[in-house]
Amino acid sequence: MVNGDSRKSGCRVGRSTKRLEALYERALPSTRSGALYAAFPYPTKISPEAVALFIAAHTEPGDTVLDGFAGSGTTGLAALLCDNPPPQLCDDAKRLGLNVRWGARNAVLYELGALGAFVAKTITHPPDPKAFRKAADQILKDVERDLAWMYEAAGADGTKGSIRYLIWSDVLRCPSCRRETTLWDACVSRAPAKIAPTFTCSYCHYEIARDKVERQTEAKHDDVLGKRIDTRTRQPVWVYGSSGTKTWSRPVTEKDRDLLERVAAVSVPDTVPRAPIPWGDLYRAGYHQGITHLHQFYTRRNLIVFGRLWDHTECYTGELRDALRFWLLSYNASHATIMTRVVAKSGQKDLVVTSAQSGVLYVSGLPVEKNLISGLRRKLKTIEAAFATIRGRQGHVEVYQASSCSVTRPDASIDYVFTDPPFGGNIPYAEINFINETWLRRHTDRTEEAIVSADQKKSLVEYRKLLTAALSEVHRLLKSSSKATLVFHSASADVWNALQGAYTDAGLSVECASVLDKTQGSFKQVTTTGAVRGDPLLLLGRNEMPTKKRGQNVWAVARQLLLEASKALDADEQTAQRLYSRLVAHYLAQHQQVPLDAESFYRWHAAQSSTGSYAHVGD
Repeated sequence: MVNGDSRKSGCRVGRSTKRLEALYERALPSTRSGALYAAFPYPTKISPEAVALFIAAHTEPGDTVLDGFAGSGTTGLAALLCDNPPPQLCDDAKRLGLNVRWGARNAVLYELGALGAFVAKTITHPPDPKAFRKAADQILKDVERDLAWMYEAAGADGTKGSIRYLIWSDVLRCPSCRRETTLWDACVSRAPAKIAPTFTCSYCHYEIARDKVERQTEAKHDDVLGKRIDTRTRQPVWVYGSSGTKTWSRPVTEKDRDLLERVAAVSVPDTVPRAPIPWGDLYRAGYHQGITHLHQFYTRRNLIVFGRLWDHTECYTGELRDALRFWLLSYNASHATIMTRVVAKSGQKDLVVTSAQSGVLYVSGLPVEKNLISGLRRKLKTIEAAFATIRGRQGHVEVYQASSCSVTRPDASIDYVFTDPPFGGNIPYAEINFINETWLRRHTDRTEEAIVSADQKKSLVEYRKLLTAALSEVHRLLKSSSKATLVFHSASADVWNALQGAYTDAGLSVECASVLDKTQGSFKQVTTTGAVRGDPLLLLGRNEMPTKKRGQNVWAVARQLLLEASKALDADEQTAQRLYSRLVAHYLAQHQQVPLDAESFYRWHAAQSSTGSYAHVGD
């Protein structure tokens, strides 16, 4: 067997072999559900319940866990869940055959990012849930009293109601007749829902690929900046609303446009940041045209409403104010901005509204303006439940907004490490988090951000150096027999080999390799060419580097993996994405460099699938 399973790939886990084998012998699922997971959106998150299983299996009550790339604090939540774990977590441990001792664990979290550190500290140190809910309800009541008129709308039959969300559309110029039409009119149909890749002019019926059509721009006065700017031209086109318990949708009317004119006459709150965006790797000249400052990511209406909501948090102090801002920011970048969008799903009669795409700052040609008051009211239940789950648990969580390249703790003071480092250039966290960090008035120092970034002038060399420094601290801090579990994701062999070089230089070696099965990937994990489904998971120890095993032909390894997968009952094990994760895990467990990018492996897999043969087809 060559699949990197703990029982089959030379897994060296010491005295706790039986207990740990249950964790590393199969792909462990990490679901994307539950109040703790859903409380705050953050790229590449792992469910705290899954992490809790690793913590419980590797530690004893009272032990201390470190996460040097803490993100939004999942490892801290997982450590707290070990105290009086929920029934489902206990059932999962029993089902896996984990003979663990539940009880409070402590956690030390280092997170370079300002937003991640804020989220981690808030959710691991929540206020009284009832006090939070009372304050949030009061804020909504006050803002609704003053600004509910901004979302007023009537159904097609004239019944008064309110907007649930409104679709805006880019304006395009036909290459043939040169007349303007909306993307909505030229490319969108309903019943069934479809966003056509072909532009069809509403006037002359000329057809051409949608991405070949010129987007219109306009010069308009920006009263926040006090100057004229060039920006994409957008028009409101379709309204979805509700009147009592009845929901409806219809085209935008003159009354809707009149309402937008009334909104435009309202001043933007003084507390709205007038902050320029430090664009980097994610900037795109097309859909980011005219977006130079934070406020330009919002419609006028939602900018005013969100600013007023933020103003009201100033009335509170301490952990309650942080919790209220946590609530607002949990909805902000992903739902309050023009990065919110609609998609057309197969078999659906109408378009489906969804949040901003994870891991990017994409603005579609059909941005959506949501009703912030009703959206934030819905979010309250989830956050209140998350706070209630954690409040009062035993265990101590320390959160530091600092680089894990220098941890202020004594040698051999950590019992276990669980961490999820940045994946090369996959996600520029500091750039993505800028929108929410600007409302907090605190930003990430990118100097020691471990990333491959053309904008930051960081190549794989700099990335490896930063990872080596952080993992050297892991080596220093771990007790002699303690372990580190590292979750990683990349479609690039070069990035995997940079990671291998980093942990090797830090004095760590792989003792086990497996896969963490995230049930839904980030946007880049789902759509990027060569994306990998399931994150390889490495168990690292401070042992001396074992002798490398003799290298195997990559296609021989791939054929063996394919053969084993064909016998598996789990269909996911037979996918190209999972097989590539197994290939990576195999080579790292053998202390060898990863020889192949995901894209090359997928071409080979496609050839095998088309012929039904396991013969070598080359790359």
